[in-house]
Amino acid sequence: MEEALTTQCLGEPTEPTNIVIFGAGGDLTKRKLIPALVKMLRCGLLHPESKIIGVLKGRTNEVWLNSLRQGLADYSADTEMNDQQWAEFSFRLKMIDGDLQDEQTYTDLATSLELLDGHINAMFYCAVPPDWYTTVAAGLHKHGLDNESNGFRRVVIEKPFGMDLDSARQLNHDLQALLNESQIYRIDHYLGKESVQNLLVYRFANSILEPLWNRNFIDHIQISAAEEIGIEYRANYYEKSGALRDMIQSHLMQVMTLVAMEPPVEFTADAVRDEKIKVLRAVRHLEPEQVKLQTVAAQYSSGDSDNEKVTAYVAEEGVSPDSVTETFSGVRFYIDNWRWQGVPFILWTGKRLPKRVSEIVIRFRKLPFNLFDTHATPPIANSLVFRLHPDEGIFLRMNAKMPGLTTDTQRMVMRAPYSEDGMDVSDAYEVLIHDVLMGDATLFSRADEVEESWSIIEPILNGWKDRLSVERYRSGTWDIPGMDALFADCVGGWHKPG
Repeated sequence: MEEALTTQCLGEPTEPTNIVIFGAGGDLTKRKLIPALVKMLRCGLLHPESKIIGVLKGRTNEVWLNSLRQGLADYSADTEMNDQQWAEFSFRLKMIDGDLQDEQTYTDLATSLELLDGHINAMFYCAVPPDWYTTVAAGLHKHGLDNESNGFRRVVIEKPFGMDLDSARQLNHDLQALLNESQIYRIDHYLGKESVQNLLVYRFANSILEPLWNRNFIDHIQISAAEEIGIEYRANYYEKSGALRDMIQSHLMQVMTLVAMEPPVEFTADAVRDEKIKVLRAVRHLEPEQVKLQTVAAQYSSGDSDNEKVTAYVAEEGVSPDSVTETFSGVRFYIDNWRWQGVPFILWTGKRLPKRVSEIVIRFRKLPFNLFDTHATPPIANSLVFRLHPDEGIFLRMNAKMPGLTTDTQRMVMRAPYSEDGMDVSDAYEVLIHDVLMGDATLFSRADEVEESWSIIEPILNGWKDRLSVERYRSGTWDIPGMDALFADCVGGWHKPG
């Protein structure tokens, strides 16, 4: 296999580690985790002596391995292997057939952890439903698998981290009673995206932006995540969650903190997270009457998506025909501090929209006096757009004179792509798994961040919980009821990604 592993990645090599995946028979493992580990091995970011231990129930080792190999073929074509390469990779894989509530499972796991280079390092990845997080942590603690006397022990928790403020607090309490906070890595794959991380570099490595990055020059900020797909196979989760919990509470609010935070004193996990929590604590909580004015909730109906007829959300398998769960959500926040007072931060996300795109739009204030306002084509509002996905990069929208004997203006877009053609951009899970193995928690949420973000969302959830109906929008369109009103006083209005 080694002759095929020619990719080179920037990053420090990790120590040899026992990588334990609870729920290793699920979609997350074959779609994301195993492909990420293969790529990390190929480019030297995963130590070649590391072992991968899958904990699952009801499958033979052969069936499990075949499932993982098929997953590479189905979801990550660039990691597909021939028979020899697969044999060499699968030599690192070990399966434990056991129930998460069974004491024997953790006994078997303890004997399976290998001494590697004099240490028994272990990363425990909870690729299981949230109800099992505490069960796993309790099993690890009871059997001494969290003991760091001879190597690190780190536990990765997937989202959702709670479904409201009370459940998030309870989960934090339960986990911190069993593990040290420094051992808990609350993963948000959105923050693993290269383009999201690059926000910190854009902001704090370029002097040109800092003088403009405040309420004196910025009218409002839009942070969005639009998707073409529906809920796919996630009806059971999505019916309980909805767009607000699924994307805004976790992903988009985390991006907002990176956009709005003050420069940290140093680039360390605690310094960065200290500044992020300051932003969250400054977010103005919505009063009941403001929930109606500053939020949008809608649900997709049938329509056309990518030239195909698609069904309404309520006709999806596993969804109640009377469901009022929102598949589109928009919220207008304010951050009450010296830098951002009065500047709206409008976060929105939705499914079955015309395009899959994630962006941050910085919309600047109007000029105090514009010489060209009376022309046939008045100048547009200046915007700085950070494209997070796809075609990652920066776009600056400015005004320029049209060619010819005229002073009419036209829009000019200056484009700066993030990566050159052919440059490999790491997947979010590669980045985040590498950070866990390195002990770098910068891109992971701390307990206080999680609880603070839920406290901001709580008034909206309370305002929505007794609703009997929800607005509808036609799949494949931008016709979202209430969105134009949400941007009514914003320069340039709602930016629909083009």
